[in-house]
Amino acid sequence: MTDAKVIPFGDDGRRRGAGAGGAGSSSGSGGARRSRGRERKAGAAGSGQKAAGAAQAPLAAVPEDGPGIPAQADGTPPAGAGQGPHGGGGGAADGVRPEAAGDPAAEGGGPGGAEDLGASLSAAFGAVADRLLGGPWERKVAGGLSFLRRRVTGDYDVDEFGFDAELTDQVLLSLLRPLYEGYFRVEVRGIENIPAEGGALVVSNHSGTLPIDALMTQVAVHDHHPAGRHLRLLAADLVFMMPVVNELARKAGHTLACAEDAQLLLERGEVVGVMPEGFKGLGKPFSERYKLQRFGRGGFVATALKTKVPIVPCSVVGAEEIYPMVGNSRTLARVFGFPYFPLTPTFPWLGPLGLVPLPTKWTIQFGEPIPTDSYAPEAADDPMLVFNLTDQVRETIQHTLYELLVERRSVFF
Repeated sequence: MTDAKVIPFGDDGRRRGAGAGGAGSSSGSGGARRSRGRERKAGAAGSGQKAAGAAQAPLAAVPEDGPGIPAQADGTPPAGAGQGPHGGGGGAADGVRPEAAGDPAAEGGGPGGAEDLGASLSAAFGAVADRLLGGPWERKVAGGLSFLRRRVTGDYDVDEFGFDAELTDQVLLSLLRPLYEGYFRVEVRGIENIPAEGGALVVSNHSGTLPIDALMTQVAVHDHHPAGRHLRLLAADLVFMMPVVNELARKAGHTLACAEDAQLLLERGEVVGVMPEGFKGLGKPFSERYKLQRFGRGGFVATALKTKVPIVPCSVVGAEEIYPMVGNSRTLARVFGFPYFPLTPTFPWLGPLGLVPLPTKWTIQFGEPIPTDSYAPEAADDPMLVFNLTDQVRETIQHTLYELLVERRSVFF
């Protein structure tokens, strides 16, 4: 049995092509047929030679940049052969990337590829979740689940006024922040004038047809004060007569605007917010914007004198223009039991769409505190002293409003 001769695939293909080319190369065709015959014989006898233990002939070395890939001694192509340009999909030796050849590991089908794909998806999901939740999403989700568990089991505290601090921080203020930060773009000044601990009475102007300014002031105190203090607002009777609003107001820390509740909160060291103008300021026409109404009889000053807490004047610019009130339907106000029924350029003509406020630019400034701890205990019963302090607070707020209006470039910017 003669030894098999190694013929490169490229030469073999060219010889087959030359043999099929015509009669002008008969000697070449005959040589090619004889070579193919020897290869078939060698391939058929290969198994017998292995069984007999015969030694195979050494293979001739073929350069990497040669015309083709050498066959094995038994005539079969080596591993990875047949993937060349004529075979329909090459390996790395043919200059084709493994991804193009359908490599499972490169396509994410292998163990390593699956791990890489999972890591990529996790990173992408984490980035999206961080943007939506506003921080490390794992911590946010864990905190949310813990909050829900406490809500279901009843493991949370509510004070005697109905204030739920956890619900206010986690839910109520979170619902107000998009309006506060993105819509009204509130700028806060002088937040350091509110003491870090102990009681304080924040006195502010009131405007805007709906009491949105009170809610924005509550967010400003909690989010910008270094101690994250809660502003306990004193609300009118009407707030606690409305079914849903009543519960939400109690949960958010609001209480009835009476001297007894205010004094109790101040004695406990809370920051209490009051808007002495009441409905007179909230429902005043657009032509009287930023003109303070009467501050009542000065009951808030008497309460501050009794508890010896500082009075912090607060001025809000931007709320007057959210619902420009051009009229007041007294008939509808009596029908619904409201102190006024506003008529604006959009409400009630556009229906519910008219309730959307205008995106004005807001500024909330807290002024220098007015101390009351130097007065005698009976000072709260002195009507002249109460009147003078009330007028001082009112003039401070009015003067600050004028200053902020002069600095303002535009209603919306």
